[in-house]
Amino acid sequence: MRILSALDAVLQAQRGYLFPWVPVFFGLGICLYFLLPDEPDAGHYGLCALVGLLAAYFARRVDGFGILALTVLMTALGFLHMGARTHWLAAPVLEFRYYGPVEGQVVGVDRSASDAPRIILRHVRLDRMTPERIPYQVRLSLFAGDAPPPGAWVMTTAHLSPPEGPVEPGGFDFRRHAWFLQLGAVGYARVPVLQSAPPATLPIASLRARVSDYVRAALPERTGGVAAALVTGDRAHVSQQVTEALRASNLAHLLAISGLHMGLFAGLVFAGLRRGFALCPPIALRWPVKKISAGLALVAGFGYLLLSGANVATERAFLMVAVMLVAVMLDRRALSVRAVALAAMLVLLRRPESLLGPGFQMSFAATLALVAVFQCVRPFGATKAAWTSSALRWGSGVFLSSLVAGLATAPISAAHFNMMSHYGLIANLVAVPVMGAVVVPGALLAFCLAPLGVSGPGFWIMGQGIAWILTVAETVASWPGARGYVMAPDPHVLPLIVTGGLVLCLWQGRLRWLGALPVALGLLLWPGSERPAVLIAEDGGLVGVMTDQGRALSRSKGKSFVAGIWLENDGDGGSQEEAFGRWNGTPDAKVQHFESEGRRYVHVIGKAGRDQFLASTLACAPDLVVIFSVPLDEGQGPKGSCKVLTPSELTQSGSLALDAAGRITATRDPLHLRLWSGTN
Repeated sequence: MRILSALDAVLQAQRGYLFPWVPVFFGLGICLYFLLPDEPDAGHYGLCALVGLLAAYFARRVDGFGILALTVLMTALGFLHMGARTHWLAAPVLEFRYYGPVEGQVVGVDRSASDAPRIILRHVRLDRMTPERIPYQVRLSLFAGDAPPPGAWVMTTAHLSPPEGPVEPGGFDFRRHAWFLQLGAVGYARVPVLQSAPPATLPIASLRARVSDYVRAALPERTGGVAAALVTGDRAHVSQQVTEALRASNLAHLLAISGLHMGLFAGLVFAGLRRGFALCPPIALRWPVKKISAGLALVAGFGYLLLSGANVATERAFLMVAVMLVAVMLDRRALSVRAVALAAMLVLLRRPESLLGPGFQMSFAATLALVAVFQCVRPFGATKAAWTSSALRWGSGVFLSSLVAGLATAPISAAHFNMMSHYGLIANLVAVPVMGAVVVPGALLAFCLAPLGVSGPGFWIMGQGIAWILTVAETVASWPGARGYVMAPDPHVLPLIVTGGLVLCLWQGRLRWLGALPVALGLLLWPGSERPAVLIAEDGGLVGVMTDQGRALSRSKGKSFVAGIWLENDGDGGSQEEAFGRWNGTPDAKVQHFESEGRRYVHVIGKAGRDQFLASTLACAPDLVVIFSVPLDEGQGPKGSCKVLTPSELTQSGSLALDAAGRITATRDPLHLRLWSGTN
């Protein structure tokens, strides 16, 4: 009790600076919900609610435990809110592989990782399926014909399957991601999509499509697709080559409508309106033009949110900008740690599942670090002696902003994407100012002049800025060693780094520097993270064994998505073909053999490989693991003490990982299921 009282006394000394910790502990409750191996039942939620009520009682009635009790209360509320959100979004998920007619209304268009056009259908109809079993939304990749516009009622013949789970234990769970998108099936169509009924009117989607076409028609092909993505969020016309160059140069954030774009847009509208009002003395002297400008900028930002498609990143950016503009209207400081915390809380209330995504983590890491650092350096810039000129001040601000944001987001980006851009700081220093000084003002000018039919100068300015950014991205991406690869960290590494970063940014006083310890510990532990000795795909179609040269893959082609994720998580920048070279197998062989650390692995591919293996005289010894990619008939299979894995077993367990001792970890445990886990 004395320890708790002493801890509460330390927290009491932080009064006035504790609000930013509210979303932290609310987010902790969200994380606890996702860490549970089983879906909580009514008893768990009841117990959590009871704990929250007791914490609320202690916070009000018991001296010495007020702040500690509030942390428990916020954690309990986060857990309960996440559970309610998960059940609220429950929608049917396809339970089997489907091939046949698919009908529905197009509500979204984008591009897949393979650069194929992709559509999202709602109001779906599938052959011989009752409405209560049909997914709420279906996503299709198209390999024939063009993507229809949003609002179109279409029909086609497609292959559909349930969203897949992680390609390895502990990896990204697309099945969970799809649950919160209410995406019940994904698939592809090899035949053209036909219009089955007159298109329905979707005002915002139709406006987005028209604006996107208008922007692309006004600019050359090289810059038109990027301009449309910046204005309407339509990335369907941005090539994979451009996307890869932006990623390699750490400029991919310029393509997403995020805090930078929303902040620049709202800031320019606010500044332009305020200066415009100042030109009219009767208005400037009689009306609160600063607050009026902030209110109109808020309305303009909301319009940009709708025009851009209101995706998760843009919604998060709008909430952050809205908090700052409302602070201006209320005569509060717009850029403060409290404002960032309030924006984070609003985002977590709206979409609590976004806490696990790299977008939320990177956005708020960068914003919080920038606010905290600039609050620390503000006293040094208060005198003219510290800043000899406005140009030096602007240049120093750009450099410091890029450096701080890059350092704050680098561990999160590396943990999620297993990649680092070695020249990203240089690229951002050269490209980001152009986005703010050329691209966004050019776009605003173009749309202000559009009603007069003279938007050409604005689009020309915008196009020149985008061309410069693309040139920087392509140049930096072509430099030797521009892209580095990082091994996926153990599960405890990133939380350690984030915890330390929060203490450094939010705690007041000298104790804040204790936050450097978990950051340093996390960075030290990262290189020692262990990767599985053996990985086996969910359908048995690919096997990867770790060697001294890197992971050896059992196939030179096929299962390229799974192969790419495995190699990325290993921190291996090689291709699947190079990884197959480590296997030392024959590319066309249907039975692939490999030996590692006293164990033998045999990957049997297809029916021809199955027949060939069953006809062989290979002894089924304890050190042998046999993986089949096709089912075995009853009574078939090697006899003996070897480990045999078939597609039916792998379907139940999901992808598998084996450590050096032969212990097996599965992505799915039939005894521990979540709502999004499925039953097959």
